[in-house]
Amino acid sequence: MTDAAFWDSSAIVPLCLQQKNSSEVRRLLRSYGITVWWSAPVEARSALSRELRDRNITPREHRESILKLEKIREDWIEVLPEVSLRSIAEELPDRYGLRAADALHLAAAYDWAMQRPAGRPFISGDKRLLDAAEKMGFRTIAV
Repeated sequence: MTDAAFWDSSAIVPLCLQQKNSSEVRRLLRSYGITVWWSAPVEARSALSRELRDRNITPREHRESILKLEKIREDWIEVLPEVSLRSIAEELPDRYGLRAADALHLAAAYDWAMQRPAGRPFISGDKRLLDAAEKMGFRTIAV
C-alpha cells in the first residue's frame, strides 16, 4: 500500500463478497490503506446479512464473508465518534442532501483529512456521497 484513503462501507462489502466490482475494489486495496468511519463494520455486516436474506449468497458464503470482514478490519483505521465530528455532520444534510449515515461518513473523512480534504482519496459506491465528497474537495474514486 502506498497511500491512505477513506473508504465508505459500500466499498468494503465487495472485498468480502464476490460482486461485479470486487476485482476493481481489490485492485484499489493494493494501492490504498483503509480508513473508515466507526460504524462501517455495522453497515458492512448489515449489507452481508441482507445478501443472505435476499438469498444472493448461501449461509456458508455469509460466514466466509464475515470472516473476510474481520480479517480486513485487522489492518484498517477507524475514525471514532467525537462531538466535533458530529457538529460537522449536522450541517452536511442541508448542504449536500445527504442521509444521516452518509453525513457521518463524510464528516469522519473530513476529520481524518484534518479538515484539508484537497486531493485526499475518498472511495465509495454511493453517487450522492461521492458528489458531496467531491464538492468538499476530496479526490473521489467510484466503485
